[in-house]
Amino acid sequence: MLALHREKADRLPASVHQWQAFHLETFMGGASELEAFERVGLDAQIQYFESMAQFWVRDADFAKPDSAVWRDEARVVSADPDRRVVHHTITTPGGVLTYKTEGDRKTTWITEYLIKRDEDIGLIDRYMPVPKLDLRAVSRAYDDVGDKGILRGFVWGDQAGCWQHAACLLDINALILAAIDKSDWVHALLKILLDKKLRFIESMKGAKFDLVETGGGSGSSTLISPKLHEAFCLPYDRVMHDALHDLGFLVTYHTCGGTLGLEELIVANGADASETLAPVSIGGNQEPWEFKAKIAGRMALIGGFDQFNVLTRGTKEEIRAAVRKLFRQVGDQGGYICSASDHFFETPVENIAAFAEAAKECVYR
Repeated sequence: MLALHREKADRLPASVHQWQAFHLETFMGGASELEAFERVGLDAQIQYFESMAQFWVRDADFAKPDSAVWRDEARVVSADPDRRVVHHTITTPGGVLTYKTEGDRKTTWITEYLIKRDEDIGLIDRYMPVPKLDLRAVSRAYDDVGDKGILRGFVWGDQAGCWQHAACLLDINALILAAIDKSDWVHALLKILLDKKLRFIESMKGAKFDLVETGGGSGSSTLISPKLHEAFCLPYDRVMHDALHDLGFLVTYHTCGGTLGLEELIVANGADASETLAPVSIGGNQEPWEFKAKIAGRMALIGGFDQFNVLTRGTKEEIRAAVRKLFRQVGDQGGYICSASDHFFETPVENIAAFAEAAKECVYR
């Protein structure tokens, strides 16, 4: 928490962005996320997703957020864990919407997007329900984490940011072209999603979240230009962040590492922290210390550690050297949580433990 407030703790905090079910089941004997963090000695970041049946959540109850005017029938075409196929039919009084997903043991992806006609956004506007957060369940999760780490919240939707959520409803290529060719329509869609997210945020009042995540990789500068980000991400992000701040939450903005050219826009959206600072070695477009120099202490930073080339494939010595470099060049003034920049699936447990041990050696004076 000191790091999130841009201060120095006694040592460098170290964590991972999210612990994936595949790794917990395959390498950690089915441990829970909290048990896994404790086992390897990392500071826990536990994500709380209750009430949000996102397409990518395995075994999600898609009927849970249904209403009398929005019925999502999820038909499992294939339950094979190596090729899960689910077809969704959403029935509303104004018409029918469909989308399809596929997945394997590691992840899920969209094969048919929900928005197929411009007028479909009217059905989303009129009928898509917004769940309410279960504050008692959040409180129980917060108590479970205790002093082992932080509990992170998430704004309703397949992604937390409005542009990023839109990219889960319409193929990103089509969304980018629409932003250029029919910007009013895209802004109308984003306004619909913003209004629904603000309704969800209202239900978050009193929730015991240490940090709330917004944004998403579709808004990164590895995918869209700074000009598009300024027009279609920043205005909506800022309104959400103001609403979250009004309720007393700290906000972290997720860009999957594509931050080059977005530095001032990310500061301007009012978030308290920026993540995940993916280095160039795993697809980011600038190094974590380069981003740090440009934002000059105006935000806390989370991430920066190469989870593939170093954490998964590196030796203990290489892991230790990478942690110490990040400590010197990114975390030297505090305000930094050293974290794996994104998901990992095949990482040896002993390497994760070595990561934790290396961070404990990085002590603030």
